[in-house]
Formats: sequence, C-alpha cells, structure tokens
Amino acid sequence: MSLKNCRLIELPKIQDHRGNLTFIEENRHIPFDISRTYYLYDVPGGGNRGGHAHKALEQLIIAVAGSFDVQLDDGSKRRTITLNRPYQGLYICPMIWRELDNFSSGSVCLVLASNLYDEDDYYRDYDKFLTDSQK
Repeated sequence: MSLKNCRLIELPKIQDHRGNLTFIEENRHIPFDISRTYYLYDVPGGGNRGGHAHKALEQLIIAVAGSFDVQLDDGSKRRTITLNRPYQGLYICPMIWRELDNFSSGSVCLVLASNLYDEDDYYRDYDKFLTDSQK
C-alpha cells in the first residue's frame, strides 16, 4: 500500500438552523465494515498519539472537535494532513505508519476501524515496518 491509497473522505452534512448532523454508513461512505470504534480526548498540548502502523487494519479518522495533524508514512514518502472538520474523515489503508500530533485544546479524535483489536496486527517498531513495507 502507498500514500496514494490514503485520502480525505467528505461525509454527508445535513445543515439545519438547530445545528448540523453528519452520519457514516459502512461500505457506503467508507470502504470497510466497522468492527471497532474508539476516540481520543484530553490529549495534552504538545502530546502525540499513534506511532505505529497496521498490517491489515483500515481506519477512518475524524476530528469531531478541534484539530490535529496526522503524519502519514508509507516507507518511501511522507505526508501531513490536518483534520479540523467533523464532516471530513481521513481514510488510512494498511501498511501506513501514522502519528497524530498538534492537538488543539478540547479536540476529540474519533476512529472507525475495520477489525477488532489485535496486537499482532501492529507494527510498533519503525525499522521493522520499513523492512516489511519494502517487500
């Protein structure tokens, strides 16, 4: 996989004088079944999260509140994407190293994942990730 497979996805946005609503449907708005959902919050200023890659897991990352940067690395190219709109998600395919940083105060990061948690799916060592991503 490469960075060209990672992309921003515009999600439906229903505007109303009472407030906006965005929804996500698996295999319609995102290209996978949702098996797990989690969110990050109260990340200290200057803190970071991530620092790993997945062998098979697909994810959609959304800044439902505030903003943060997502650093993507496929082993040969790097790209930074700022997420700051709750109606926009970043699709991350397998075999992409990711780091999240520059969290604004009060930010909330929602993650939709294609698989249940499996520690064996993680690359937590960047050098091992680089070796395997070059195969």
